[in-house]
Amino acid sequence: MKVAVVGGGSTYTPELVSGLSRLDVSDFVLHDIDAERREVVGGLARRMLDRQGYAGAFEITGELDRAVDGADFVLIQIRVGGQGARVADETFPLACGCIGQETTGAGGLAKALRTVPVVLEIAERVRATSDAWIVDFTNPVGIVTRALLDAGHRAIGLCNVAIGFQRRFAAAYGVQAARVVVDQVGLNHLTWVRRVLLDGRDVLPDILAEQGDELAADLDLPRRLLDELGVVPSSYLRYFYAHDEVLQEQLDGVPRAQTVAEIERELLQLYRDPKLVEKPVLLEQRGGAFYSEAALGLVASLATGDGAVHEVDVRNDGTLSGIADDDVVEVPARVTRAGATPLEQPPLAPELLGLTQHVAAYERLALSAALSRDPVDVRKALLAHPLIGQWAPAEQLLGQMVAEVLA
Repeated sequence: MKVAVVGGGSTYTPELVSGLSRLDVSDFVLHDIDAERREVVGGLARRMLDRQGYAGAFEITGELDRAVDGADFVLIQIRVGGQGARVADETFPLACGCIGQETTGAGGLAKALRTVPVVLEIAERVRATSDAWIVDFTNPVGIVTRALLDAGHRAIGLCNVAIGFQRRFAAAYGVQAARVVVDQVGLNHLTWVRRVLLDGRDVLPDILAEQGDELAADLDLPRRLLDELGVVPSSYLRYFYAHDEVLQEQLDGVPRAQTVAEIERELLQLYRDPKLVEKPVLLEQRGGAFYSEAALGLVASLATGDGAVHEVDVRNDGTLSGIADDDVVEVPARVTRAGATPLEQPPLAPELLGLTQHVAAYERLALSAALSRDPVDVRKALLAHPLIGQWAPAEQLLGQMVAEVLA
């Protein structure tokens, strides 16, 4: 089995390499357009693989066609524009009184405009050289996955939020993670945990009763919100449920992107050490916890058809009522060689459905804008997003995007 990682120079890559022994991989390829990062991260990857006793072929390359030729799985984890683009996405909306975040709101739209065309170009090169499954980690995952599916690619989107909850709840009960299914539903970065199944029994009411204060504190949301909704929202819901508070924090604080950029510089320095043969502890501060478990677990199910349940981004196709069939939703699904079949879902409660429909409409418009590059389409997407929704800031934000993203 050949696995290719596009964006292999990412500082996340050692997290992925650390779990590669779970798969029967005969060929492993890291691709990146940045020669320095390719060699630094690839060098650590090689040392890690040697320590694991990996017996297959390993290659580091800047040639995309060579990387994906004959691949069975292509994992895409790119950041178009690098950390500089992330800093911009997290800061330029603030001048308009809008939240700055790299995957939602105006920053998320800028990232989609920048990213979708590049990912689609990569996917076309994959299609020309193989029949690989494309596993997309590239944000904004929901929009990027929709773009891939609309273009007819065999693609599944993946995020690590649900697996983080799964590991947390499994640890709280002292059980193996495989016994816990987190029924987290919605859109990518707009999800709620509605059930936590431990050996098939829903223990979410017990979790809210016993761990509600801790969960609310970690999410920086009121405990009462969790109790009244009867769900556990993902951390991204704070941008909606505590908008003004988050905006003020961003205006007064240091962008997360700057912190991440500094962590990346330190990580790359560590990766250069020829004595380093395992992922460093500092990588845990980078984010992306359980990234390797999520990615490799999904690849294993697609390769073996084991039917395990994974939280993935797929076509709705009637899974969530009130959402268009062609929208991309994030739900638990049983995964086989044929792909992902979402678990049956009851309707979303009105207080969850309304926001989901609102953002789903925005995502549809965002993809149209990313493909057309038309400022009118970009403005429509800005107006449709619940974190923006006003003409004056949308016009100001559009001007910034036309100058810096669409130019």
